[in-house]
Amino acid sequence: MPAKDAYATEAICARILARHRDRISVRKDHVATANLARIIEAVLKLSSRQGFHETSLRDLAQASGLSMGGLYSYFDNKNTLLVMILTEVAETAEAVLRQAPAGIEGDPAAHLRWLIETHIRLTEAMQPWFVFAFMEAKGFPAPARTMATESEAATERIFAEVLARGVAAGVFAVADVDLTAALIKPLLQDWYVKRAKHRKRGIPIQRYIAGVIAFVEKAIAAP
Repeated sequence: MPAKDAYATEAICARILARHRDRISVRKDHVATANLARIIEAVLKLSSRQGFHETSLRDLAQASGLSMGGLYSYFDNKNTLLVMILTEVAETAEAVLRQAPAGIEGDPAAHLRWLIETHIRLTEAMQPWFVFAFMEAKGFPAPARTMATESEAATERIFAEVLARGVAAGVFAVADVDLTAALIKPLLQDWYVKRAKHRKRGIPIQRYIAGVIAFVEKAIAAP
């Protein structure tokens, strides 16, 4: 997984700027990136308190310290901003999970352990982003809801591919790799969705990772 600095808000917003440069009218990259960070930090906080659907552009302008006109320099409406956020979450997750260390693909068990740890650590680094995508999904307009669903399916496919290689190698005993991948996904999501529960129990991230790996390996290990 890339350095933690790659998942700081400004670093993520620099990638959003590059991805949507034709839509954003502010020409100075450092200004555009800093303002995008203010906008997105504000929308993530507002959404956690009152929901994205209930957050108005006026709320967002006040929370970010930008004028309404300033907001329109970055997006034309809330749905465009939503797509910016969801695209970055989806693209980042798939890119990171596809960047397995050299040689690990030949060892399905090691690859699966790496996937579990990398996914949990990525969602730790980008926790507000992933919580937003998960918690707000039901209220998204249809195109954004489809995007969120496809992102989840893409992650499951990566896990299913590794499970299939493990079955072929005789390492895993899995009757349905797609179903098994879908069953693993909620274990990964629980870390960022229910952080308060794990914090109250005094469970640090490394212990959670080890627990998920042990649980999954016990369930799918070949006799």
